[in-house]
Amino acid sequence: MDPVPSAPRRSPWVWVPTAYFAEGVPYVVVNTVSIALYKTMGIPNRLNALATSLLYLPWVVKMLWAPLVDTRLTKRRWIVGTQLLLAAGFCGAALALRSPFFFALSIAVFALIAFASATHDIAVDGFYMLGLARREQAFFAGVRSTAYRIAMLFASGGLVVFAGRIERMTGTVSLGWIAALAAAGALFVALAVFHAWYLPRPAADRRGAPGDAGAFIAVFRSYLAQPRVAAVLAFILLYRLGEAMLVKMTGPFLLDAPARGGLGLSTEQYGLIYGTAGTCSLLAGGVLGGLLIARFSFRRCIWPMALALNLPDLGYVYLAAARPSLPRVFGLVALEQFGYGLGFTGFTVFLMYAAREPFKTAHYAISTGLMALGMMLPGAASGFLQERLGYPAFFVLVCLLTLPGMASLLFIPGVEHSHENG
Repeated sequence: MDPVPSAPRRSPWVWVPTAYFAEGVPYVVVNTVSIALYKTMGIPNRLNALATSLLYLPWVVKMLWAPLVDTRLTKRRWIVGTQLLLAAGFCGAALALRSPFFFALSIAVFALIAFASATHDIAVDGFYMLGLARREQAFFAGVRSTAYRIAMLFASGGLVVFAGRIERMTGTVSLGWIAALAAAGALFVALAVFHAWYLPRPAADRRGAPGDAGAFIAVFRSYLAQPRVAAVLAFILLYRLGEAMLVKMTGPFLLDAPARGGLGLSTEQYGLIYGTAGTCSLLAGGVLGGLLIARFSFRRCIWPMALALNLPDLGYVYLAAARPSLPRVFGLVALEQFGYGLGFTGFTVFLMYAAREPFKTAHYAISTGLMALGMMLPGAASGFLQERLGYPAFFVLVCLLTLPGMASLLFIPGVEHSHENG
């Protein structure tokens, strides 16, 4: 029978969106907002891209300590505990920005935030399956996705705009980011207190027995035994190769002074264009992508979605060469993010299709870890390449690097014969 949460009944309409909002905010702050933070604080692109790319690592390897979350404490305690750690981490990052050694200190704190966030992800996803009956898990899938996207909008738009306004009012860049990070810390104190009170206490949420190492190895063996595994791995690592390079340099390009080849946007303008309009376009692309795949199938949609992901990158070549007016910047950034939303939807659907019984959850975790690796390695090199090539040539390189991912579509299972039955 399906697990039934224990009394008193806590409404999943409350705790599901708040839990997944809490899951999204630190991921976006660590992997996206930090790029803009360091750019406005004067960190060179090569160090900015390298350091912030390495922050992906906890999400790459989180599968390795996921068994600890199952065998040590309950998921509920992990959620509340990691949210308190995240609150302390954001406050610690705010304090680190006051130091003359702010870059090294804040990167170290962001690494701790990343580790806590990846652990929080494991606990929340596990708790979701324990706190809801099976039919409710399917029903609330859209709610959790929407809450995560709202977190993206809040972090990359709201927090950045807030930092920009404080910067404009005080005339000090660091004060804006200190205020934004302190606000995130206060938010997570409130979330931890709320979830300690409101999260249900499912009977199934209890400490498990220590994991079987043989079963853990069997998961990886079964993953590597899937059909055309080499093509699957190549697709996961290469499909977003161009985007992985682009995403690390979008913020620096928009914020850099015109004398350095950038567009010279203020922090507040960046938050409005990339964090707000861009994120809304990304969400719209993601919603449309899901509708299209449901209507026309993965096989029919993946090629158009791959083109939608990659072709708008040409817009950055134009922006770097022409440096047009703000409305055109607005439109091209929104278009690129809309295409990213479409293309990424096809990618995530493929990862779900690649997860096979009896280890579907573990397979998906392996694939998402490889996905993070595919973002981390190219992103780490992007700053060095941009400084060597300049923005126009770098964006041309980004467009060329989209070709290997497109070529991998020719070999993956599911293109020439779809997984509609899966």
